[in-house]
Amino acid sequence: MRLKCAAVVAFVIAFSGLVLVQGRSTLDIYAIDAEGGKATLYVSPSGESLLLDAGSGGGRDATRIVEAARQAGLTQIDYMLVTHYDGDHVGGVKDLADRFPIKHFVDYGPRQPVPTAPAPTPAQLEAMARSTGVYMSAVNTVPAANHLVLKAGDALPIKGIDVQMVSSKATVLTKALADGGKPNPLCGQFKPHPVDTTENYNTLGMVVSAFGRFRALDLGDLTWNLENKLVCPNNLLGTVDLYMVTHHGLARSSEPVMVASVAPRVAIMNNGPRKGGAVETWDTLRATKTLQDVWTLHYSEERPLSANFEEQADPGGPKYNAPEQFIANLDRTPAPPPAPATPAPAQGGPGGARGPQVPPHVPAYLIKVSVRPDGSFTITNTRNGFSKEYPAGPRRTN
Repeated sequence: MRLKCAAVVAFVIAFSGLVLVQGRSTLDIYAIDAEGGKATLYVSPSGESLLLDAGSGGGRDATRIVEAARQAGLTQIDYMLVTHYDGDHVGGVKDLADRFPIKHFVDYGPRQPVPTAPAPTPAQLEAMARSTGVYMSAVNTVPAANHLVLKAGDALPIKGIDVQMVSSKATVLTKALADGGKPNPLCGQFKPHPVDTTENYNTLGMVVSAFGRFRALDLGDLTWNLENKLVCPNNLLGTVDLYMVTHHGLARSSEPVMVASVAPRVAIMNNGPRKGGAVETWDTLRATKTLQDVWTLHYSEERPLSANFEEQADPGGPKYNAPEQFIANLDRTPAPPPAPATPAPAQGGPGGARGPQVPPHVPAYLIKVSVRPDGSFTITNTRNGFSKEYPAGPRRTN
């Protein structure tokens, strides 16, 4: 009798898990707090999952990703996609793989230097090799067929959603998406930036679509000039409902013509307390006529501008934040300790080192998007339970 009862309990548990996956009717998106890094989890109505980047190394971000995955009812990450090899995107992959099963790894291929970039120093080369080696140690735990290398124009085979790569290795797609391809009258307003020589230039960016009524644009850390190529001279992307603000809201991305051309209704910014949320990006978002709301992962501290990030004014503070209910994490973070006399490459630099660190705040809250089959969606701030409904957008066809 005891064995029979145990068998019944096991069946119920297994059946409940099956119902959880088969009964899912929404596309769920979790913007996870990686303290100004990136980790965004997409869970298809089919139950398959796609994680874009895994934040920094050291376990903090991996732990937060596992918590979000379990909240989503997942037992594995089906596709771990690395947009590029900066440390605040790829650094946490091995830590995550040690904590949670990953079925497929996706990237743009071997790390490649930008042709116009200065030659890296020996220390930078050593750091890059170490970072790449840590990532590949995770990749090598799966069969070779489960490591996918994608280029612009490729798609990921995830049932229930359409995941189209729109940039990869400094190139952009050439065939327009549905609702795209029309000549863009805004292109005359484009003001180019200096040629990017960082790893961001190689970013694997994408558009995620569901139900024929919803579309999210997620370009990782793609920078200004390449963003513009996606919409000029023809707008290859068409329009989107949700804009995952490029590059943490730094001033070297979110090119204004691109943002206006895709006409998002809502934006989510994966900023940190002392990273991203540039004045220039806020000005662009506030000038975008279609944009109803901007949600952010952090309150941006008021701080001096960073010329390295092409900022022209001091970011953060009362003028350059979303309203309180739209901010996931309000914790004020002290300035990091001074860097050592001979610093390792900074976070996001060639070697992916994390640089001077401050203690992580606990708990860390996320922003969740739930998209229904009719294309309407809800966004929820898990810190305060505040949520807002957004109606379905137009159907998109060629």
